[in-house]
Amino acid sequence: MKPDPKLQWNVGYWLLAVLALFALQSLWQTQRTVEAVPYSQFEQALADGRVSEVVVGETTITGQLKSPEPGGKTVIVATRVDPATAERLSKFNVPYTRVVESSLLRELMSWIVPSALFFGLWFFVIRRMADKQGLGGLMSIGKSHAKVYVETDTGVNFSDVAGVDEAKAELQEIVSFLKDPKGYGRLGARMPKGVLLVGPPGTGKTLLAKAVAGEAGVPFFSISGSEFVEMFVGVGAARVRDLFDQARAKAPAIIFIDELDALGRARGAAGPTGGHDEREQTLNQLLVELDGFDSSSGLVLLSATNRPEILDPALLRAGRFDRQVLVDRPDKAGRVQILQVHVRKVQLAAAVDLEQVAALTTGFSGADLANLCNEAALAATRRNGQDVTLADFTLAIERIVAGLEKKNRLLNPREREVVAFHEMGHALVALALPGTDAVHKVSIIPRGIGALGYTIQRPTEDRFLMTREELEHKIMVLLGGRAAEKLRFGHLSTGAADDLAKATDIAHDMVARYGMDEGLGHVAYAAPTNHLDLAGYLPAGQGVSPATLQRIDEAVRAIVKSAFDGALALLEVHRDLLERCARELLVKETLDEAALAALTAGIRAPA
Repeated sequence: MKPDPKLQWNVGYWLLAVLALFALQSLWQTQRTVEAVPYSQFEQALADGRVSEVVVGETTITGQLKSPEPGGKTVIVATRVDPATAERLSKFNVPYTRVVESSLLRELMSWIVPSALFFGLWFFVIRRMADKQGLGGLMSIGKSHAKVYVETDTGVNFSDVAGVDEAKAELQEIVSFLKDPKGYGRLGARMPKGVLLVGPPGTGKTLLAKAVAGEAGVPFFSISGSEFVEMFVGVGAARVRDLFDQARAKAPAIIFIDELDALGRARGAAGPTGGHDEREQTLNQLLVELDGFDSSSGLVLLSATNRPEILDPALLRAGRFDRQVLVDRPDKAGRVQILQVHVRKVQLAAAVDLEQVAALTTGFSGADLANLCNEAALAATRRNGQDVTLADFTLAIERIVAGLEKKNRLLNPREREVVAFHEMGHALVALALPGTDAVHKVSIIPRGIGALGYTIQRPTEDRFLMTREELEHKIMVLLGGRAAEKLRFGHLSTGAADDLAKATDIAHDMVARYGMDEGLGHVAYAAPTNHLDLAGYLPAGQGVSPATLQRIDEAVRAIVKSAFDGALALLEVHRDLLERCARELLVKETLDEAALAALTAGIRAPA
């Protein structure tokens, strides 16, 4: 039979208590019978004949008294003094003794302090090197780095999110379920285990996830997909397990994984190698966790990505990420709502109409609009204004779209003239053609990295479909600047490089994606791409022959050439107007919408 551990501990305690009792008794007995006296008093006791026996030690001298002292002392002890010194001191009839200084503490410190400094410096250097290499603390290598937020920490609810009403309605079900899981599932329905927020960058996916946690009043675990993957194989899987364990302990709760594409990229068919093995192990562990938790426990997984097309199919199947919620760029009404949220903290002028600001910001995301409000407030502050006006918003839009003004970039007169005709070429073609966006401003003040001038067009409405004629007009506007240079100076410059790239991309899409070439037919020749990558042709051997590729190139060149010839013919008809407007632009450097309307009244495209 094994002895009882508790009994062993009890016996040990009793032994320690007995030993301590004996030690205390011995100390107490010594204090009662032994008296420490100065050396001079010890010698006096010898001279008086009160000492019967003397024991000499290295540092002390002990005497046995012939008879006990009045206090019961039978032994006296004194610290030894050198005999020659004692003989000299005895003449002065004063008490004297020797003090033995202990050097133990000094010797210990002489070892401890240098060792502590060495190990402290070594630990600091190694830790800094590990942080730079991305290793972190080895003891916390399998721990999740998730930041835990509670309702008061998120500080976000659905009133702070605007312009994405459809997404908010989808996520409202999550909030209702988290608040009342049993009541919401009374008919047998279960909540989706995972909800994937999909949309371009800056549209408010992370903000929506925080708003869900804020509305439901539950803990919010937030982590980026890239934080799971480390150089050590198995660390990411351990962190996934740790994250779900933390969330289960605090359920009901929300787990939010941002940038899911960093973790859930589709697994390759060639087999794992190197860092891919770690990513795949982490993904496999996430799939296991998604299968293993019950949504009725109040645990919901939210994720966000702007690249859903590269996610692993196993991650998107039913039972894991059951629901995908699109968080797209807002339309005009949504932009007005977002601006209303962001101007709460801005001292806005009474005359500012947010409808006009929203009309100028087609294609802006929620993050872009937040930045716009901040830039407008900064512009008003720089001019020492009392409030933010529409002019400040216009200036902020120009700064975001075209870049910062380069007032110190001085162009020579010849270059300024070329830039003026180039920009007026864009503006006149846009004003003359039907269905193009209205011209908001033309300027020859350099902005950004390489723009020597700019023409800003303002869409009058959000467009989701475009015809072939509208796309051709768009290319003509892009090539209007180059056509104006050719018409006025008889040569071409490098100023149209960006225009040519954009025009070529549009022509490529017309031919290879939209099937707008009669000769090639209603066939798509572009490879499937995501929204971040412009369409490219399928390489030969994957359904497109070299002859078809040559025909595609010829069709693209034909579209671009036709658009250039059309812009050149239009400007030839209005050559006098082009000269007059360019001269006015050279004088004023900037022409707004009203000034352009006064100069170009009655302009139209040739029949």
